[in-house]
Amino acid sequence: MTMLREIMREGFLHAVQASESVAGAVRTMARENIGIVAVLEDERLAGVFSERDLLQRVVARGEDPERVKVGDVMTRNLVTAQETDDYRAAMQLMDERNIRHLPVTRGDRVVSMLSIRDLMRSEMSRLEYEYRQIHEYIHYVSPEAPSR
Repeated sequence: MTMLREIMREGFLHAVQASESVAGAVRTMARENIGIVAVLEDERLAGVFSERDLLQRVVARGEDPERVKVGDVMTRNLVTAQETDDYRAAMQLMDERNIRHLPVTRGDRVVSMLSIRDLMRSEMSRLEYEYRQIHEYIHYVSPEAPSR
């Protein structure tokens, strides 16, 4: 079983405070070339703010990104996973909940953010390994096999 902590990059988490403006959060996202940030209230994970939140809750409503606070437009109903969870269970959870990013926690503290792409890379590596094993098994020629 591969746990999320084996896949995640510890500390790969970009966060903003809920009191920060949407414009400030977007500048962080642009600078770091990411599509989502964790939103904290002090040290506690309060939500996430994504490109989708920006489009649906700010731009489409004609709101001013300099005046709107991230905490007012973030996604609050979070799906999270513990770092000890199996990555395949996390993939299934993300598929069921139709989410592309998963905050990973250690206890009650968020420690990383994984994307569905991160989990798919692990799955592809696992499948490639299985394929090689099966291929070697099928094409293995015993040294005791008669020569042709």
